[in-house]
Amino acid sequence: MRAWSSPALKSVPGDGSAPVRVHDTASGGLLAVGPESGEARMYVCGITPYDATHMGHAATYVAFDLLNRTWRDRGLDVHYVQNVTDIDDPLLERAAATGVDWTTLAVDQTDLFRSDMEALRVLPPREYVGAVEAIPLVVEAVEKLEGRDLVYRLDPATDGVEAPDWYFRSRRVPHYGDVSHVAEGEALATFADRGGDPGQPGKDDPFDCLVWRMARDGEPSWNSALGPGRPGWHIECSVIAQHYLGTTFDVQGGGSDLAFPHHEMSAAEGRATSGRRYASAYVHAGMVGLDGEKMSKSRGNLVLVSRLTAAGVDPMAIRLAILAHHYRDDWSWTDGGLLEAIGRLDVWRRAFSAVAGPDAAPTIAAVRAALRDDLDAPAALEAIDAWASAVLAGEGSDTDAPAQVALAADALLGVAVDMTTTSSATSDSLNRVKTFESLFAELQDKAAKRPEGSGTVAELDAGVHQIGKKIIEEAGEVWMAAEYEGKEATALEISQLLYHAQVMMIATGLSLDDVYRKL
Repeated sequence: MRAWSSPALKSVPGDGSAPVRVHDTASGGLLAVGPESGEARMYVCGITPYDATHMGHAATYVAFDLLNRTWRDRGLDVHYVQNVTDIDDPLLERAAATGVDWTTLAVDQTDLFRSDMEALRVLPPREYVGAVEAIPLVVEAVEKLEGRDLVYRLDPATDGVEAPDWYFRSRRVPHYGDVSHVAEGEALATFADRGGDPGQPGKDDPFDCLVWRMARDGEPSWNSALGPGRPGWHIECSVIAQHYLGTTFDVQGGGSDLAFPHHEMSAAEGRATSGRRYASAYVHAGMVGLDGEKMSKSRGNLVLVSRLTAAGVDPMAIRLAILAHHYRDDWSWTDGGLLEAIGRLDVWRRAFSAVAGPDAAPTIAAVRAALRDDLDAPAALEAIDAWASAVLAGEGSDTDAPAQVALAADALLGVAVDMTTTSSATSDSLNRVKTFESLFAELQDKAAKRPEGSGTVAELDAGVHQIGKKIIEEAGEVWMAAEYEGKEATALEISQLLYHAQVMMIATGLSLDDVYRKL
């Protein structure tokens, strides 16, 4: 599978040879990652392509893009591999719910993800591998594990199950649990919540995980020596990583919600097939919410990169809004945060366009030092902010400095500032974000003035359908999620639901009167 095009990556003046330390979930401390010279190897778990690209996705891949860039600044070659889970239950469920062929959904969403990664200037992986492509590798690995008595099949005749699925004996592998250190009581609930099936009849152990799901009527399947079926989630990643990177690669990366069970299970399967440690370090990015609430598909409050860019937001402002938070922190996406990022981008643009400024070397050194200390992007931004403030105050006479700091911002932080963008374009972006905030307040006020201050979800759904197909496509999950629960919507809830459609309302020119005339 093809990845996406790579932005140009230029060398930054100065010494970038210092080692990079990141937080390793397995050891609980900072760990130097990557070799002194040669090739650094990294695997980052990719998307299941049905909701690309929400801000949680974007923040994760921007985080590991920082590590990629910092390694390259050290002079290392980087062998980066990422997967695409282009066959799995959530994808099939979404396809069925929307009436779209699952392969079409996967292709379209993967294409959207590629374009979003290009817009955010995320360096592409060397290998970008779909789960379907990896089926022969999965079958080979399961056969190897069968020879070691580390997998088994359920028996429909005695277990009362639908099909003879294959399961991996997770806890028989030495060092199982060393990645996430999740207590057993918590682990059972988490396993069930994150794609596991601890209560599945016929399993030898609640924590045994599916490696090959046998064919069912109406589901896609592939013929193999294991019988017709499709791969489990965890083994997909372990076989792709080890096939392309070998054993004990430098970094396994992903969101913090993947530490258990996904990375725990993948590590166990990798060790079971190779006999060696799976990865040297396990690095996890924090979760992203929206205005203090967890961002999730079921809540219908996903912030998508493509919606923001369609509304005219500069992708570099989105990247700066992400970089303002340390990659390990949980944080919330807010319009205020985006507004700050747009303002910061404008300050940088004016400073980088200046005739002269203070010596760039100390600023570049500070950016490098911040990134080598657990990818501390906020500290790196502050270093450039301080330099930019000095420039705009008329300080410094080094005519090479603006271009050098701009180069460092691009190569090290992935923020390429377009010097041709006019101040009026920046003002337009600022006004759009300000409109988002004022829209929310106005929606709340108008909703509160409705008779009795409430309306049923059915009324809301009917009204929104009359507004136009565009909003339904972009915000339909919100209405469906609420309607599915059969709940009454309070005035505040109505205003919040409409708030999540704000980007498309502005992009398509819909007015508040259009909305409330229909409700």
